[in-house]
Amino acid sequence: MINPRTLDQVVIVGGGSAGWMTAAALSRLIGNGHTKITLIESEAIGIVGVGEATIPPIRHFNELLGLDERDFLRATQGTIKTAIEFVDWTRPGHTYLHPFGTYGADMNAVKFHQYWLKLRQLGQAEAFGEYNLCDVAARQNRFGPVARDRQSPVSSLHWAYHFDASLYARHLRRYAEQRGVQRIEGKVVDVHQRPEDGFIASVEMESGDRITGDLFVDCSGFRGLLIEQTLKSGFEDWTHWLPCNRAIAVSSASAGELTPFTRSTARDAGWQWRIPLQHRIGSGFVYSADHLSEDEATSVLLDNLDGEPLNTPKPIRFTTGRRKQAWIKNCVAIGLASGFLEPLESTSIHITQAGISRLMALFPDKDFDPAGITEYNRQAEYLYRHIRDFIVLHYHANERHGVPLWDHCRNMAIPETLQRKLDLFRLKGRLFRYEDELFAESSWHAVLLGQNVMPDGYDPLVDAAPEDRIIDAFRQMHQAVAGAVASMPKHQTFIDQHCRAAMTAPPA
Repeated sequence: MINPRTLDQVVIVGGGSAGWMTAAALSRLIGNGHTKITLIESEAIGIVGVGEATIPPIRHFNELLGLDERDFLRATQGTIKTAIEFVDWTRPGHTYLHPFGTYGADMNAVKFHQYWLKLRQLGQAEAFGEYNLCDVAARQNRFGPVARDRQSPVSSLHWAYHFDASLYARHLRRYAEQRGVQRIEGKVVDVHQRPEDGFIASVEMESGDRITGDLFVDCSGFRGLLIEQTLKSGFEDWTHWLPCNRAIAVSSASAGELTPFTRSTARDAGWQWRIPLQHRIGSGFVYSADHLSEDEATSVLLDNLDGEPLNTPKPIRFTTGRRKQAWIKNCVAIGLASGFLEPLESTSIHITQAGISRLMALFPDKDFDPAGITEYNRQAEYLYRHIRDFIVLHYHANERHGVPLWDHCRNMAIPETLQRKLDLFRLKGRLFRYEDELFAESSWHAVLLGQNVMPDGYDPLVDAAPEDRIIDAFRQMHQAVAGAVASMPKHQTFIDQHCRAAMTAPPA
């Protein structure tokens, strides 16, 4: 028998990646034979549709749904991603990678990078990235399985994906509809609340129909139709730390070999992304409207494409920040409706995924327990603040002197949480993660050292190990990484052999 407090109806307002990820996950996990799921979207309302680069947790989401990786890559024109390449971020002419996975191996309970800092001072260490499997593989355009040896520094390879976000939504729509999700085409023109408590009772369609529900999921994008326009969540604006507030997006023809990494290239007024898919290159320019006009930004983007543009450049306006409450009463905001952080570290789809995971962990009944709602909002705020700090680090730790935007970012007061991390790292290379932070220590090390934030010293416990023993261990780790990468096929070969899409999709 079904508990009478069990939800009868979940209504998702909005499609795109956020809406269909939510619908797919709910259809997979609720499974009580009672709760109905309805998704409302309108083909007349466009989606942002430029979030095509991901981070490794997306694999767990796909596995949760039971998606076959190679079928998924074929369906979405997808490619593999093992790193992000940052060009000109530290200073013009300088490049570094933020790879997935770890660097080397810790020794005697002391972090690997601490030994590297000492050997660097002695002139006995290779470049930091030479000890990371994903870094070395990305530089050689390689990807493929490696031997599983838990004692080896190359025991696991971490990867994510590049994919066409519109095709991903389409793939998940098929999945969700096969599991009973009902899709309604049309625009929501009004929202009706219960007079006694302000809970959302129904949404009204342009046709006059009303769709009732117990739980409403707002996937309406930047406008926040339910969470903001109706429930007045409020917005915490972080433009003072992240001054870019515009983007131009375009697709271009592919050119050259498929690379297994996203590229971010710093420009005078922002940065340009490059995301390689099987059928095209996704490109865009994130910039500050205070430093560049839209026409100028469009010219910068079009002048720096791999091949001919395949569509008209699409302008996007945004404000960086988060909703003050992502869950109010019986409404949860997922995806862009909950906030926005620019795609510098490919976190947009992950924020959607994390919101869905939290919703499932705290899934309500008709009582809508306030403690669960409070915990959801606490975790959402923490995730946004942590990602914000990591992105601010990229802007703040720069040596691009004499360029107004970059001078401002280098000299600005940064969040206190980030300042604490920087102060501790600059002294002896120490860095601590708190609670369930998204980015691992290795990610912080990649960006800090990649952007030349070098500690004054290193952990004194390093000196307990004989130098010759450390040097020998580092030599073995470097050889292990190089040998593993040499055994991998080219990324292009891996895609062609295992996940090549059956036909070329139309440009998005």
